[in-house]
Amino acid sequence: MAGGFDNDPLTIAKSVYSCILLAFSVISIFGLIANEQTNLSESAHPAVAYLLLIGAVGWLTMVEGGQASLVGLYPVNKELYKDSHFKAYISTTITNWGDNLDRYLIGRQYMVVLVVFCVNISAGPIADADIWGYPGWLKDIFFTAGLAMILITCMIGQLNTQVNASHCMIDYIDNYFAVFTLFVAMTIEYSGLLHASYIVQYIVAYLAGKPIESKEPPRTVGQNVFFWGRCLVSLAILGYCIAVTFVALFDGKTTMWDGVPPGLAVVIFLILVSIVGMLEGMQIAFFAVAKITEEERGSSFFAKKTCELLYSGEGHNLPGFMIGRQLCVVSCMIFVARVTSVDVGDSGNLMGVSDGMQSLFETGFLGATLLTILGSISWQLVAGAFPIAFLSNPLTYVLLRWCLFLEATGICQGAWVIARVTRWALGYQRDEVYIGTAEERKAAEMKDKKPSESAYDGVVDDLQKATDA
Repeated sequence: MAGGFDNDPLTIAKSVYSCILLAFSVISIFGLIANEQTNLSESAHPAVAYLLLIGAVGWLTMVEGGQASLVGLYPVNKELYKDSHFKAYISTTITNWGDNLDRYLIGRQYMVVLVVFCVNISAGPIADADIWGYPGWLKDIFFTAGLAMILITCMIGQLNTQVNASHCMIDYIDNYFAVFTLFVAMTIEYSGLLHASYIVQYIVAYLAGKPIESKEPPRTVGQNVFFWGRCLVSLAILGYCIAVTFVALFDGKTTMWDGVPPGLAVVIFLILVSIVGMLEGMQIAFFAVAKITEEERGSSFFAKKTCELLYSGEGHNLPGFMIGRQLCVVSCMIFVARVTSVDVGDSGNLMGVSDGMQSLFETGFLGATLLTILGSISWQLVAGAFPIAFLSNPLTYVLLRWCLFLEATGICQGAWVIARVTRWALGYQRDEVYIGTAEERKAAEMKDKKPSESAYDGVVDDLQKATDA
């Protein structure tokens, strides 16, 4: 089975060892912070590192769960839960208007990357951390390679929230924390910081011969000036982020592990960004071709092998890929955070910038911006326009196999245990309790809206398959 929580011995065994690994990771990271042996606690009070780590992972639970809820509730008649869940109604009223759902998805994508970078800043061990006499191989796997931070981020911040939000969408976002998170994501998009991705969208649409369809009236002249002005500013910021990141990498002034040559650090950075991009694009491509015929999925060897692996049998491998993909993406993001976070030591500010700008560099903000646009959103747009090309790429098949292997290990099985406990503690109810099934709503003539054509929509359906228990 590709996920879920059953009572068979193998699933129970996976759940137990996964929870043990998670507990070990949490205790060890918290201990490192207390001993001032992480990136932030070394230079600030450990309480600051604790607050940043707990706040970042806590916020990630809403960023991830909120996405599943807001996308999944898009086609549902929101008047059905207006009286019982007014705070959820506020959020869906905003995202259901015009192109706001797509704007939210762009903003929340940046939030995910920022949160992962914050986890690296607060919990990443310093180079010479003395970790209580742990053997070298254990320190290398859990702390140098970052497995402890990966497990905390994936199981607590992402997978368990997606499990609950995929079935209990209305309850999950019926709070002001969800409303606040929505407004932050919308503000990030409105700022124009990520508007370079829209330029990529227009280029991809032109190459694919697919006109971009908006759910809003055409922009006025003033609105066009404001929109394209933000696109140009975003391009300039992206160019600056690239320049600073590469200067830091070539000068060896990042938090990259000691002993790694600058040239190799650049290569590692490019490989990691490409892998993140492939995984983000694969998600979109797989859902884009899930409902079409075998003949339409392409005739290349790897396209056939990929589809055969994904969609054969009862289709458990597609949600299984989603789980393994999440683990792999977070792993790459944490590595990218270490590779790109600027650390000049006592050698003076990078590129002669002011102390304030240098402090901004050291937050990882530039790397997060670069990764969001070039390693995430852009690849999703390309995959949405050319899904068959993604299926025909040999690397797609290799990464699919790797993600399915990661899921099969059960290393994140503890997420379902956390999800079940959380659902019980918070009293979440399935959406059908409040609004009935789609068939019941249709029979009662409470018609749903036409589903969104956003490429993210399939994620919710397949997460539901993955989390049925």
